[in-house]
Amino acid sequence: MNDRMKAIADAATLLFLQQGYSKTQISHIAKAVGVSVGTIYLDFTGKEAIMHFVLKCTIDPDFINGDFDRPVTDDLFVGLENEIVALLEKTGDDFAKHLENNAADYSFEALVSDAFDMLSKYAVGCLFIEKNQFDFPFLAEHYRQYRKNFFEIMTRYMEIFMENGTVRPLEHLKLTTTLIIEILSWWAMDVRYTSYETRDIPLSLSKQLCMDNIIAAYQSKN
Repeated sequence: MNDRMKAIADAATLLFLQQGYSKTQISHIAKAVGVSVGTIYLDFTGKEAIMHFVLKCTIDPDFINGDFDRPVTDDLFVGLENEIVALLEKTGDDFAKHLENNAADYSFEALVSDAFDMLSKYAVGCLFIEKNQFDFPFLAEHYRQYRKNFFEIMTRYMEIFMENGTVRPLEHLKLTTTLIIEILSWWAMDVRYTSYETRDIPLSLSKQLCMDNIIAAYQSKN
């Protein structure tokens, strides 16, 4: 893939997340890239093809290195929404796998690390659905279920760790779990794309900050 296509995808990603898919026009993307509208159409047939390209690259990072006939059309992305839903389901199942043996081989540190990695890996796709839920109701419906499952899995892990003394006693377990998820989400997702002042903080540093502070706040001192 050439550098211009990547620049178009990167610019469109920020616009779709920050001002919304429906409000983003090809002219906005062209201006952000620094090319003419006509140049955009050399690489993509329209805004929908760009959006699908961005989402496909989110769930399949190697896709961006493929060879594409230009302009890229929507024919390349048939069944993409179902792929995204299947990935959400698989991701949730993988995240819950340590519950099968009551987290006997799992640690609080590993939980925080895995949750951060999962949120950061699919940040663009998750934020896109969150910010454009009314334009994409099918994805939004399944994403809401994914978020619910994610919360329930995190809560169960926290409950187990509290019971075995790994995590200190928590008076408000569900609210504390919500707080931890929000901290992880902001540092893994929002700070790069949708915070009021987006910042180019390395993911490794964001993760370190989350690990240091969450573990220090909730890990049992016993």
